[in-house]
Parts: sequence; structure tokens; C-alpha cells
Amino acid sequence: MASSPSLNEKQRDVEIEHQRDVEADLRAAVDEEFGGHEARQKLEKKLLRKLDARMGILIVIYILNYIDRNNASAARLRGFETDLNLKNQEFNTLLSILYVGYILMQIPSNMFLNYIGKPSIYLPCCMIVWGMISILTGITRNFIGALLTRFFLGFVEAAFFPGALFLLSKWYKRNELGMRTAILSCGSLISNAFGSLIASGILDGMEGKLGHAAWRWLFYIEGALTMFVAVCALFILPDFPATSHTWLSPEEVRLAERRMEEDVGVGDESETESGGQMHGLALAFADWKVWWLALALTSLVVSLSFNAFFPTLSATMGFNPTITLLLCAPPWVFATIVAFLMCRHSDKTQERFWHIAIPLAFGIVGFIIAISTMSLAARYISLFLMAQSYAGFIIFLTWVSNSIPRPPSKRAVALAFINAFSQLGNIAGSYVWPKVWGPSYAHSYAICISTNGLCIIMCYVFKRHLEKKNREFAKKEQEEGRPAGFRYLS
Repeated sequence: MASSPSLNEKQRDVEIEHQRDVEADLRAAVDEEFGGHEARQKLEKKLLRKLDARMGILIVIYILNYIDRNNASAARLRGFETDLNLKNQEFNTLLSILYVGYILMQIPSNMFLNYIGKPSIYLPCCMIVWGMISILTGITRNFIGALLTRFFLGFVEAAFFPGALFLLSKWYKRNELGMRTAILSCGSLISNAFGSLIASGILDGMEGKLGHAAWRWLFYIEGALTMFVAVCALFILPDFPATSHTWLSPEEVRLAERRMEEDVGVGDESETESGGQMHGLALAFADWKVWWLALALTSLVVSLSFNAFFPTLSATMGFNPTITLLLCAPPWVFATIVAFLMCRHSDKTQERFWHIAIPLAFGIVGFIIAISTMSLAARYISLFLMAQSYAGFIIFLTWVSNSIPRPPSKRAVALAFINAFSQLGNIAGSYVWPKVWGPSYAHSYAICISTNGLCIIMCYVFKRHLEKKNREFAKKEQEEGRPAGFRYLS
């Protein structure tokens, strides 16, 4: 009887070895379609180079997306509130109303994008419209006019970010997605740095030109720049693998589709077609992971609300408006470098939680320093620590894509819903920084510490859940004699 388990183990080892041989034969057969393993690797590198070259414009679009969204904060330093006769919380309302339209449109937008399969047309057209709306903000004369332009700006801008994340997830494998998402999201950090520099130049040099205030020129120039880039994007952005046949060879199209099938062991388009768009909506809303991630991201977004008030926080150091805007740039350059390095290491190690938690923990240190002292040097260092916490936000977005891999219709809704739901944090965050709490803003920083800590706790719970699921996958594979398959990244 003692030899029986040994025989069973040997038989199981033989079955596993046989299964691996079958898998190897299948991979070889697939590679043969592309001329063998070496030829496939060469073709894959060529495909990725083409993709990266075209996807690069998404970074420029995202920079302009954020600049158009946040230019009101820079305009505030040069008479925006006075010229529009804004009182009490009206400026905060102008910031928050953008996210109402932003929330309303994200899910319908991504569902429509998945349906038409033409991001090269859809995203640039939305960009042209939001550039035009940004220009119109410069001609407003009162609170109501500015309120309407800000609402519709968010309404149209909602198409871009979840659409861009979805577009990336249709082309790149999970071990490639983190770095690409990071590079895209670094666009928002770069925009904070260069947006401040651009705003500084315009606000300092355009006052009174053609009879217009400098803050109006800020909206005119940045809106026009957005529209110009949008026209260029019409000819550069790719569509989805199944709808991209003008700039890829038939062989490259087949390889692009094959890569996504191999990544999670199931085809992309076939699952999209099986249940339709509403099926993806139902799947996303029925998955508790989607709601958990949405709540965690909302908590994180509240803690990052300092972003919209960065010029105001910089102004507490006592410099003039031009110097204040120039001082905003270095923390965001630092944040961009940290985010890039953290995301690269996260992809290399295939780990997510600690790469989210560590930047957020340093962000908490920055909040504590800002509460503790009004010292010039200490408060400026705190701005660096706050800004780098955006690295955690970027890796969080990658984690969402990794944790809800298929089907694409569900992923499209999940990405849009989680990002849209989290904008409730921006609405709340718009009221976290009232002037009466300045210049120390101790209450504001305390709120950020609390919401930041809550996000870390929720992410840890999610990490433990994914680890449990991975153990279940491993146990089932061992029982069935199959080689290791799909695993969640935790």
C-alpha cells in the first residue's frame, strides 16, 4: 500500500510532462505560422516598434487633456475670479462641475468605442470639440458662462483617458501593459510641470494684448494647440487589431491577435461578440472586484486632490505669481521620474501592491510635514513628496487592467466605470481646500492622510484575495495535471 502514492505521483508527473510537450508542440506550430520562433520574435519586435511610435501621441493628448482641465487654477492667479465676479465657493464649483460631465460620459463612451472599433477617429474628434470648448471658456463673462463651459469640457474629455487605457489593453500583453500605462499616465505629471511653465509665459507676457486679459489668452492659446494636435492624431492613432489593416501587414495583424490570445489563453474579439455590449455592462457591475477597486481609487483620488490646487499651495510660500508657477514644475518633474522607475520595476517583478503602497506612504509623510511646519524649505520638500504619490495612482490603473483581463466588453466598461466612479473623489476634493483653511491647510492635509491610508488598506485586502485565487488556480492545475496557466498580478 505504501508504494501506491509513489506510483500515482509518477503517473501524474508523466501526464504533466506529456501536457508540457503538447503545449510546446502547439507553440511551435503557432510560431511556424510566422516562419519559426526567431522569425516570430523579429516580427513581434517590429510590431511593437510600430505600435509604440503611433501610441506615443497619446502622451501628447493626455498632457493637453490635463492642461485644458487644470488651467483654471493657473488663471486664478491672474484675475480669473475677479473678472468673473466669483464669490464664496463658486471657484470650487467650477472645478467640481467638470467631473459631473466626466462621470456621466465615461461608460457610454467606452461602450461606444468598443462597438465602433475606430479610436483613430473617435478620440481625435472628441479632442477637437474639447479644444473648442476650452477656447470658449476664455470669452465667458460671468459664473454661469464659465460653469457651462466647464461642464461640457468634462463631458467631452471623458472619452479620452478610459478610451486610451482600453486601446492599450487591446494591443499589449499584461507584462507590457504596465510600462505603457505608466508612460501614458506620466503625461498628466508632465502636464503639471510644463502646464505651469506655459501658463507662466502666457500670463506674464500676454496681459492686455488686443484688449484681452492674460488669463483669457491662456484659454485661447491652449485650446487652439489642443485642436491642432487633434487633427494630427487623426492620421497617427491606431485602431484595434481587428480593424487596423492600413499600416500593418496581414501577418502583423494575425500576430497582434495571436499575442492577446496567448496572454490569457482566450481570444479577444470572439468573447466580445458572444454577449454584446450590454452583456459586458452586466458582467462588470456583477463583479465585486470592480466596485472594490472603484471605491479604493475614489479614496486615492481625494488624497490627490491637491493637484488641482497646486499653484495655490505653492503660493503659500509667499512668492509672486510668476515665481509661484515656476516653482510648481520641479516637483512634477521629480514625480514623473519616480513614476517611470516604479512602473518599470513593477513590470519587471510582476508585483503591484507594494509599488502602489510605498509611494502613497511617502505621500502621507509629505502631508504630515506640510501640517507640521510653515518653514519654506520643509513645505517645498513636502510638495515633492505629495507629487510623487502619483506613481501609486498610475500603477493602480495598470492593476485594474491586469485584474479584469477578459472579455474586452467587460474590461471596457470596468475601466470606464472605475475611472468615472473615482471622479467623485475629484468632486469632493474640490471642496477640501477652502481658502479659510489656508495658508496651513492642516484640515485639508488631514483628510488626504485619511483617504490615502484607506486606499492602502483596501489595496492590501485586494492583494490577499488575488493571492488566494492564484493558489486555487495552482491547486486545480495540479489536480488536473495541467501546466501553470493564468495568474493574477498581486
